[in-house]
Amino acid sequence: MRLTYNRIKIALAATLVTMVPSLASAANLESSDFVGISFWLISMALIAATAFFFMETQRVAGKWKTSLTVSGLVTLVAAVHYFYMRDVWVETGATPLVYRYIDWLITVPLLMVEFYLILRAITTVSGGVFWRLMIGTMVMLVGGYMGEAGYISAMLGFIVGMAGWAYILYEIFFGEASKVAAQEAPASVQSAFSTMRLIVTIGWAIYPLGYFMGYFTGAGPQESANMLNILYNLADVVNKIAFGVIIWNVAVTETEKNT
Repeated sequence: MRLTYNRIKIALAATLVTMVPSLASAANLESSDFVGISFWLISMALIAATAFFFMETQRVAGKWKTSLTVSGLVTLVAAVHYFYMRDVWVETGATPLVYRYIDWLITVPLLMVEFYLILRAITTVSGGVFWRLMIGTMVMLVGGYMGEAGYISAMLGFIVGMAGWAYILYEIFFGEASKVAAQEAPASVQSAFSTMRLIVTIGWAIYPLGYFMGYFTGAGPQESANMLNILYNLADVVNKIAFGVIIWNVAVTETEKNT
């Protein structure tokens, strides 16, 4: 019965992955459009990562399956949105702001959930960790969106978004999540937690850099849009796939250690 369920899950994942390209209309991609090319390359990388994470759920112990499945969902949701974002860019030359923030509103909270899930896999963790990470995430994303969409000034949106990011950093470096990881997690989980913190610190710094380059440099509209989207795209592919790879590595390590 379990084997049948696993096969169904793999088949479903494969079907979803193969259906993604049909969700976006075909658009001509010019050889000089490096932003459009980056959208396409990242779409493919996210699809490949999705297939890998879903397949690898069969290799890890039960307590790690949820974490690895969430990693696959992050890359799958991002891939779907990247196909649409690519078409918006190629056809209009405009920043696909709404699609990007819809993607982030789904995938960034899921990335934060990963901190909670890897700790819950090895010990008891209070729900407060989850909710504090969610609050920081929503402040960061809502502030950024309102600034980019023009509901508030770009500078105010930048400040609010940075405040949300700082709150997340405090929680994972000095809050309950950090203390649980340091006191109760095995070496492999501590290493994964530390690496994930570095990604949120260094990898996520690419996002405010993109925001800054897009709105505060005084460059022309097209040049600003190019810089903003290239940096956002780079940050997405690095951070979302890297998070999943870290989860996969600790899940496999802990599973093999206990078999």
